[in-house]
Order: sequence, then C-alpha cells, then structure tokens
Amino acid sequence: MAANYWESTQRRHWQFTKPQLDELRENLEGEEPNLVQMYPLPQLRHLSIYFNQQIARLGKRLGVRQQAMATAQLYIRRFYTKVEIRRANPYLVIATAVYLACKMEECPHHIRLVVSEGRTLWPDYFSSDTSKLGECEFFLISEMSSQMIVHHPYRSLTSLQGTFSLTQEESALAWSIINDHYMTDLPLLYAPHIIALMAILLALILRPNQTGVQSASGSAGSIASAAHAALSQANQTKAGPNEKQGGVARSKVQRLANWLAESNIDIEAIVDCTQEIISFYEFHEQYNEKLCREQINRFVKARGLDK
Repeated sequence: MAANYWESTQRRHWQFTKPQLDELRENLEGEEPNLVQMYPLPQLRHLSIYFNQQIARLGKRLGVRQQAMATAQLYIRRFYTKVEIRRANPYLVIATAVYLACKMEECPHHIRLVVSEGRTLWPDYFSSDTSKLGECEFFLISEMSSQMIVHHPYRSLTSLQGTFSLTQEESALAWSIINDHYMTDLPLLYAPHIIALMAILLALILRPNQTGVQSASGSAGSIASAAHAALSQANQTKAGPNEKQGGVARSKVQRLANWLAESNIDIEAIVDCTQEIISFYEFHEQYNEKLCREQINRFVKARGLDK
C-alpha cells in the first residue's frame, strides 16, 4: 500500500467532521427535493446495513476477501457523499464498488463474472449489459477524484495484538467490530488507528462475559459505562499520573488505559467512536430488511434505473 495514512488522500480529502457530513447530505437532498419527497427511504443506518448485506452476498459468490469488501463499502460511502442515492441504481453501485475494490486490492474478477453474479442476485434490478458496470466504474472513480487507496484499521489491529496480549478470541471479536464499523460514518470521521483501538477496547470489555457484540445491545448502557470508565482513567492519568502499583497484576483494560495515557492518542475520539458503534448496535435491533428492500426497489423500478 502506498504511503502512510498521515500523507494519504484518505486523510486529506476523505475525513470529515459530523457537521460537514450532515451539510453534504442536506445539500444533496436539497438539489433533488422532488425525488426525496416521491421516494422516501429508511434512515441511513438501516440503508447501510442493507448495502452491507448485499455486498456480503455478492462477495460470498465471488470469493472476495474481507478487506476488499471493506474497501467496497468505503467506496460506496464516499460516493454517496457526492451523489444523492436516488440518482443511481444502488445494486449497480454495489457491484461496481466490489469490482473496483477487487482490482485495487489485487484480487480482480472479470467484469462478465461480476455482472453475471449481480444478475443472479438481483435479476429484476440489474442489467446483463457489462457496459453499464463499466460506465458506473468511471462514475465512481470520477466522483472519488481517482483517490482510490484506502487505509484500513485491520493493519493497526494486527500490529497491536502483541502489545495488549490479545487472545485469538479477543482479536476475532475486535476484527468483527471493525467489520461492523463500515456500516457507520466512522470511516469518514476518524483515523484507522482510532477505530482499531476502539475495537480492542470493546473486545476486552465484552470478552469476559463471552458476549457477542450485536447481542450486547440490550446491555449497551453497561458496556458504554465500562468503556467510559477505562477511557476516563486514561484521561485522568494523562492529567496527573498516579504512582504505579508494583506487583499488582493489571487487567488488559487497565493496561490499555495506561498505554493510552502514555500516548498522544486522541482519547475523546475513541470515546466518540465507542458511543457511535454502541448506538449503531442498538439501531440494528430495529432494522427491517423487507422495508429497506421494498423502498429501494420502488425507486429503482419507477425511475427506470434497472435498464
């Protein structure tokens, strides 16, 4: 992968603040008020879950690596900061993003195969014409200003596993949390290492109870409290370090808090990431796949975007 994150186009052009993202999306809807009124859509979080499911279905059929699928998800998220969702066929955008991500992640698939699998998955909403996917590829590249290299949190997670003595189960849970964060705005808001540290923190908090992440939404308050306590400890240690207790075995969460206190990491950013992902898991419980599918399919057919 070229250059490091700090010098990358990802950091310079594709990291936003929450108000900036809100303004971008409001402006896009303001440009197409009639479309927005005629074709109401579910909230963005639920749309993101639906898109993730479709990417996973296509990725499974093509045998795509997880990192390429993550790249595709980020391409889609970037694309929809530039283009109002109702202006293009989401199924074509999904297939194109996967096709493009596979090329960028050096695991390419032939365009005919991608179109064939897309046609199999969404027969009523996806054209068999390969030129449509080719045109959409140029559309995506253009809207992303040819800035295609993506830096993922997976690398930071791998490099930090030894630092925090993560078990295989803890690493797998953190990896799963990173996978899930692509269904939120976090990749557009924070650096990859911040996301990785948030995932490690939650994995360490959840692991003692052998709790699955999404099943933890019912106890979101207690998880958030535990995370906040650990990060507060790190902040307090930064403000005025306490004397180390010699001979006392520290828990992994305490070790992480102390490590953060000794670093230059933005702890407030990790707090915000933690709150966002827990909130996402709570919203996940309200997700209605059938409603998402029907509302998307309605505007695709009505606007002739399936041709």
